[in-house]
Parts: sequence; C-alpha cells; structure tokens
Amino acid sequence: MRVLFVCSGNSRTFDIVPFIKEQGESLRKVGAQVDYFPVVGKGIMGYLKAGLRLRKFLKNNSYDLIHAHFTLSGWSAVIGAGKTPVVLSLMGSDAYGEYIGVNKIQLSSWLNIFLTYLIQPFVTAIISKSANIDQHVYLKHKSHIIPNGVNLKKFSPSPQDYREELALDNSKQQVLFLGNKTNIRKNFPLAKKALDLLNLPEVELINPFPVAHDAIPKYLNSVHVLVVPSLMEGSPNVVKEAMACNCPIVATDMGDVKWVMGETAGCYVSSFEPADVADKIRQALEFSENMNRTKGEERLKELGLDSETIAQRVKAVYEEALSRSVSAIYQPSVQLDHELS
Repeated sequence: MRVLFVCSGNSRTFDIVPFIKEQGESLRKVGAQVDYFPVVGKGIMGYLKAGLRLRKFLKNNSYDLIHAHFTLSGWSAVIGAGKTPVVLSLMGSDAYGEYIGVNKIQLSSWLNIFLTYLIQPFVTAIISKSANIDQHVYLKHKSHIIPNGVNLKKFSPSPQDYREELALDNSKQQVLFLGNKTNIRKNFPLAKKALDLLNLPEVELINPFPVAHDAIPKYLNSVHVLVVPSLMEGSPNVVKEAMACNCPIVATDMGDVKWVMGETAGCYVSSFEPADVADKIRQALEFSENMNRTKGEERLKELGLDSETIAQRVKAVYEEALSRSVSAIYQPSVQLDHELS
C-alpha cells in the first residue's frame, strides 16, 4: 500500500511536524509505504496552489491513497488527488476553532471551521484525534476516532535522569511547561498565576521552548511535574508522552485528557481557575517527592495508545477507504444515496 502524507511544511523548526512523521514511521513498520508532500505556503491561497502542485506531482507518482493532516492540507489533497481516495485527519483547531479564552474562539478561525464542514463530502474517511473533535464531523459513516500513538521506545521511563545535561537546578523542583508561551491557546499565563499563588521559592516554572523533539523524553524523565494549562486541545501528544515517561502531570479539563489519565495516581485534571491549578500542582509536587513517578506507561498500554497499535488502526481505515472507493466506482448510484442519507 502506497500512501502519500499531505501536511504543512511551513514549520521553521521541522521539515515535517514530529508527531506526523512519527505516525508515518509507525505505518511503515506495519507494511505501508509512506511518502511526504509538504505544503509550503501559508493562507488559503498557499494551500490551493499546493493542490495544483500536487496534481502535477501525481501525474508522475502513483499512490493508492492520500492522507491529509489538517483541513487546509485536506483541501490541497482534494484539489490534487484526482481519483485517488483521500483520508483526512482533523487535528483540533481546524474543527473547533482557535481558542483565545475559556469558551472563546477567535473570530477569524470560523473560516477553518466552515472549511472543515465543507470538505467532508469530498473525502473518503475522516480521522478525529478525540471525541470533542469528532463532534464536528456530521458524516458519521466516514468518522473514526483515533488519537496519535506514542513511540514507547522513545518515550519510556528512564533509569537515569538528565538533570545535569539539561542544566536543571538540583536545589529546586521543576514544573515544566513545554508549549510556546506566546500561543494564547497554550495558556501559559494560567501556569504562571498558579505558581505565583503557590509562592514556593524551591519550585520553579521552566519553559525550554523551542526544544528538539529528541530532548523531550529527557525533560519528562527529569522534571518533577508537567503542566498543560491549554484552553483547548484534541488529544494532546505531550500528555501521552509524559504518561509514557511516568511523569506526574497537571492538565486542564480539555480534549481527551480526563480519559487518557483515568485514575492514574500523580496525574491531576484541573479547572481553569488559578487556585485550583495551584492546588493540583502542589499535590503533584508532593506525589513526586513521596512516590517519585506515576504508572502512566501502564495506563497507555492498557488504552492501546502505543504507536504500533494505533498504526494498525489507521491502516484499517486505509483499507476501508480503499474498499469504499472501489465500491463507489462500480456502484455510483448506491454510493450517492448513502452520502445523501
């Protein structure tokens, strides 16, 4: 099976966003041949032009299926695909909008939401990373909820920490915020307010952004607590990666966080109130001091969120999409009736 990933190539740090590349590599391990078509060019026009470039590319390169990541990349894929079936992964903000406050969406992001609704009849299958994203898929016969998997060889509990290598202060407890402080949705001010309320001189909030993806497991195996105060996410990768490293976590109640954490001791779900976040961080720090690490890795395995299991689930979607595409060729009237039902 030859699969072409269509995804943004606009990152200044990575050629392909790490979690997308990780999924591609995991699919290769289960027998799919995966290539990448990065979309270079921002804005709607950039993605439309990429669709035309993709059409030219496919004249000389044949694939069984295209897997587009994010709605705008999906439109590039739909424009360029011709008769090649397209699977679309909804990533989060393309479905529910860009959050700039609690239950407050940036006005301009409504265009992406509209484009997500508009594209659904033109793709063969839709993968949502979490149930709150899937709420925005109205063609439920195309819908699949599959979170990103975690590479448990890369993200795993380490018998050693990397505190000296990472220049972490051994006289302090570190609370790690891995997001971009300037990204409103990542909600760094909430973490800062919570730490200010704690007012513990032996505790520091660190933010090593941007950080190489290979360094993230080192941080998660070395800090005392990870804090994820986002206003909204789908299925945040960093939470699952921290679980895989048995790192204590405090995260706001968004996306699939509550489901992923379950009842794992040392992992806490908070509201968006600074006092509540501060209290949960205090509990997580106490857990870290007394118990050291969580059993998050066990929880991930229990949920089947390792990259190999997820790759098999995604591959099954591909096979279904290919089967549906063949059926549409031989039974067009039946397929049309199904789309309209």
